[in-house]
Amino acid sequence: MPRFTVHIRDEWLAVPCRDTSNTIQWLGQEALKRYIKNKPDNGGITAVKDTRFVARRCQGLGLLDADDTIDDVLEDNDFVELAIEGDTMSPDFIPCEPGVSHLYPYTRWKFYISLDGNSLMSTDLINLGRGLYKIKLTPEAERKVVQSRELLDTIVKENKVVYGITTGFGKFARTVIPVSKLKELQENLVRSHSAGVGNPLSPERTRMLLALRINVLAKGHSGVSLETLQAMIQAFNASCLSFVPEKGTVGASGDLAPLSHLALGLMGEGKMWSPTSGWADAKYVLEAHGLKPISLKPKEGLALINGTQMITSLGAEAVERAQAIAQQADIIAALTLEVLKGTTKAFDSDIHALRPHPGQIEVAQRFRSLLDSDHHPSQIAESHRFCDRVQDAYTMRCCPQVHGIANDTIAFVQNIINTEINSATDNPMVFAERGETISGGNFHGEYPAKALDFLAIAVHELASISERRIERLCNPSLSELPAFLVNEGGLNSGFMIAHCTAAALVSENKVLCHPSSVDSLSTSAATEDHVSMGGWAARKALRVIEHVEQVLAIELLAACQGIEFLRPLRTTTPLEKVYELVRSVVKPWMKDRFMSPDIEAVHRLLLDQKVWNVAKPYIDKYQTEYIPESRPVSPTAFSLDSPASPRKPTGAEWEETDPYASL
Repeated sequence: MPRFTVHIRDEWLAVPCRDTSNTIQWLGQEALKRYIKNKPDNGGITAVKDTRFVARRCQGLGLLDADDTIDDVLEDNDFVELAIEGDTMSPDFIPCEPGVSHLYPYTRWKFYISLDGNSLMSTDLINLGRGLYKIKLTPEAERKVVQSRELLDTIVKENKVVYGITTGFGKFARTVIPVSKLKELQENLVRSHSAGVGNPLSPERTRMLLALRINVLAKGHSGVSLETLQAMIQAFNASCLSFVPEKGTVGASGDLAPLSHLALGLMGEGKMWSPTSGWADAKYVLEAHGLKPISLKPKEGLALINGTQMITSLGAEAVERAQAIAQQADIIAALTLEVLKGTTKAFDSDIHALRPHPGQIEVAQRFRSLLDSDHHPSQIAESHRFCDRVQDAYTMRCCPQVHGIANDTIAFVQNIINTEINSATDNPMVFAERGETISGGNFHGEYPAKALDFLAIAVHELASISERRIERLCNPSLSELPAFLVNEGGLNSGFMIAHCTAAALVSENKVLCHPSSVDSLSTSAATEDHVSMGGWAARKALRVIEHVEQVLAIELLAACQGIEFLRPLRTTTPLEKVYELVRSVVKPWMKDRFMSPDIEAVHRLLLDQKVWNVAKPYIDKYQTEYIPESRPVSPTAFSLDSPASPRKPTGAEWEETDPYASL
């Protein structure tokens, strides 16, 4: 029998419905009957039939017409909120909207990725966030988890004094807790540490956070029980996601506040989101998906909240997006160089062999593969072949050097993030083979914090140099093109303010690039007296990268507009393909119009890596056919698979059965 969960003021009510041809008005009245039945004063309602209300779906917040049939507008197990006339919508129903993410919409995928704590990569984690895979454990991971739990159960049984298992935490590490209070100890830990503030992480980012915590627990050094870990996996596979505020971690002892909020929802407390329910009380979201709240055993609360997984999961998104935009920055800069009638001589391979940084060599090679040559002639280049210009401005001539260090930095940071993804960052660590637990400092977020500060600084430069190229495109004294790339200047302003937007974003980035990891504030009564501030390092790195994407979107728009004034001349085949891609979503700028949608449309192309996908075959062909064997190709390879066809992840088993369905 279909049923619906209805929220009225501070109550959640399950309303069965034998006949879905009934109306929303009927559903609301049935819910009101149950509401007043549970209230001594009927909740202040005198008669159900005289009570006026407004109904809306919890997911998407869509208002429901009272005369619509349930069958037409709701699905089984949908969540509905009822606002009684004179009331306001419940302030605790949706604390705030989910955070904005540029990842991909949730999709129900049928394949499973097996986690063992050792082989997950940043690309896999992004795809888990997108909902492209569900999760299961490898048999070896299950064995290690069981072994470590058996050791902890022995410690409790023998009444040994061990930090975090039979003692308090932080300053209370010397306070021994009675065995009868150990469950309450763990629950109190999660509740008290759920002290974050701000907007919640988006569903995609919360999925990444939960998946990464599961991966770390799968290593078998945290002491969590297999039962609890399987319950976490079931919640992930159903996309039941806790309300996790983005602010509140200092990055040591791990990301305590965010991970506590993550655990709190799994305990059936606080708020939770799922694709079918939207935001609702966690216990009802779990119940609607046939799941039970986890019941914490000794040490399990600490195992769930101690680690660097928020820094690292956000860092994984940052490094993947940085890699994608760095690749495409080379293509955009090459198109700008064509429009500004620059020379290709600065990208000669012999020049870069004399300063053989891998990223620099790679960028110069990409420029050679895209610009005028025997294999890709350009009519635009031919039109100024005998001009008297000797060399170009730094913003064009020095792209291999400036873009190159960004590429090398991304490779460096990606290595650190991938190491961190598969690292045990708990405390104390459980060593089943040694029969002991050891306190250490793996929870300290300094590694990813420093790396992400470095990432923001390096990637920002792609926007800094791009903004200067936009200036050259818009300035007629530098471009030989109409001012601001538009006809009838004065009547039309063209790209004047688009350039201002780029300048504003670059200026913001200059502030955001101040490293957060150079700061530290002592916490927990000087027990945790040095911290990484890695949470802010990760969040601001993502903001910097988004700004870089937007600036380069503006440059790409401007460069394509510049092409219009050089017609009928054509550029090289790969750059013409890029131009055609942009024109598939944005028409030429004949006269002034609303520009923000154009910028967003091209930003979306960059996020989807479509610019890279269009040019990549030509770059690959150049690398295989036109590079002399005597000259080594740069060992740095920055390639991403198309988001539309996710790669088979490391350690994945492509199965369609749910290993936990019978639990």
